[in-house]
Amino acid sequence: MKTYKIYLTPTGVQVQNQQGLVCAVPGNWDEFVNQPQLFQHCDSLNFKEAKIETPLCPIDSQEIWAAGVTYLRSKVARMEESKESGGDTFYDKVYDAERPEIFYKGNRLRSVGPGGKVRIRKDSFWNVPEPELTLFINKHGELAGYSIGNDMSSRDIEGENPLYLPQAKVYDAAAGLGPCLLVTEKPLEPTTSISMEIIRNGESVFQGETEISQMKRSHAELVDYLTREMSFPSGVYLMTGTCIVPDPPFTLQSGDSVHITIEPIGTLIQTVA
Repeated sequence: MKTYKIYLTPTGVQVQNQQGLVCAVPGNWDEFVNQPQLFQHCDSLNFKEAKIETPLCPIDSQEIWAAGVTYLRSKVARMEESKESGGDTFYDKVYDAERPEIFYKGNRLRSVGPGGKVRIRKDSFWNVPEPELTLFINKHGELAGYSIGNDMSSRDIEGENPLYLPQAKVYDAAAGLGPCLLVTEKPLEPTTSISMEIIRNGESVFQGETEISQMKRSHAELVDYLTREMSFPSGVYLMTGTCIVPDPPFTLQSGDSVHITIEPIGTLIQTVA
C-alpha cells in the first residue's frame, strides 16, 4: 500500500515518501493537512534527497479526543481498577452500548511529540501509558490520516470514581502524539499491529502487542459519533482506545522510556518526566 508521512518540523511541513525522499511544502500545518484529497496531493509532490528535520508534535490548532473501552482488555482493566468503588458495572455497560465513550484529551498545550517528556501526576500512585492508533479527521469530517497516541492515564484516580476520568486523563503533558501523520492510499489493514515496550534503567520491564482487528468498534463509527454535534475548523485527532494495559501493580516511574510502534506509521519514543 502506498503511504506518505507528513512531519511538522522547526522549518515547516515536510512530506516523506516510502523511498525516504522528502519534499518541503509551503504553508502552515493547519492548511496543509486539511486540504481535500490529502493523499492525492502528496502523491503529486516532487521529492528529492533530503533529511527530515527534528520532528515536532504533529499538531497546531487541532484538538485531541479519545475513545475508551473499545477493546475487551480495556474493559477488563477499567473494571479491575474501579471494582472497589462500585464503578465497574459502568465500563461493562459502555463496552456493549451503542454509544461509545468519547472524551476530551487535550490540545497542543497538553501534547508531547517524539523525543519529548510525558508526565505522571504527583497526586497519583498508579500510572500507565496507553498505546493507541490515532485517527486524524479533517475539517470536513473525513478520516484523512493516522498517527500514534500515548493516552497517559492515572488508573487510581480513574478507578476511584468514573466522574474523575477528566482528572485521570487530562493534565499537562498527558497526550503523547507522533512522530508523524500518515496518509494512505486505502484504510489500514485489520492486521496492523500495535506494540509497546517500557524500558527502565536499560532493561525492558513491559512488552505487549495486539492488532487493531481486536477493536470492537469501527473507525467510521467513532468518527461519526465525535463529529455528530461538533465542528472542528482545523481538524481533530481521535485516539481509538487501547488493548495493551500493564497488569497491576505495574506503574510508571520517572525516567522510564515508552516505545510505541505502529507500522507503517513508525515508532513514538517518549520519556516519563
